[in-house]
Amino acid sequence: MRAQINPSILSADFARLAEEAEAVSGADWLHVDVMDNHFVPNLTLGVPVVESLRKATGTPLDCHLMIEDPDRWAPQYVEAGAGSVTFHAEAAAAPVKLAREIRAKGARAAMALRPATPIEPYEDLLPELDMLLVMTVEPGFGGQSFLDIMLPKIRRTRQLIAKHGLDLWLQVDGGVSQSTIERCAEAGADVFVAGSAVYGAGDPAEAVRGLRAQAESAAASAPWACGH
Repeated sequence: MRAQINPSILSADFARLAEEAEAVSGADWLHVDVMDNHFVPNLTLGVPVVESLRKATGTPLDCHLMIEDPDRWAPQYVEAGAGSVTFHAEAAAAPVKLAREIRAKGARAAMALRPATPIEPYEDLLPELDMLLVMTVEPGFGGQSFLDIMLPKIRRTRQLIAKHGLDLWLQVDGGVSQSTIERCAEAGADVFVAGSAVYGAGDPAEAVRGLRAQAESAAASAPWACGH
């Protein structure tokens, strides 16, 4: 299994984003948290910063929209250069239509679930997606502690992906670190967002490599990964 590590620039130095992106050039994606101070109680960055970051790095951008009305705004992030755009199930008015629009514009379409949102009501929607994000903290702030109670939800999501034979990435975001990534990988995640575990390390590039190795080792013996 190839584990993907997506460093979250929410934990980076916003005054040095180009250099911070270069510091993790071995990462699979850069995770960009977009917050509007409405859907979540925090305000971060928007389309202009994504456009600038796209010009400053060769690493593809994974934009996680923690915003109201993603049906209106998500396509603009594709146009700004995002290679993957994630909208929240709780905020989207027409998730299937939105996923199809994101794909039609050339990006990967992803949907996120807050911790209290179950996966089961969205089973029939999974074929419309390229990635499903299970939040392992409440969205809104970086540096929170990992919620172990999300592990069964990750397992159930992986089972649904297998049930339908989908090539769907399963991402986790929130509290992912050296002490939690193996549990996530064993449960079924294959894409990992890590903020402070990467940018809080002395060598962010080495932290990315270490997290990836941990995840791949844990998944190698996991039942779900057989034949994955």
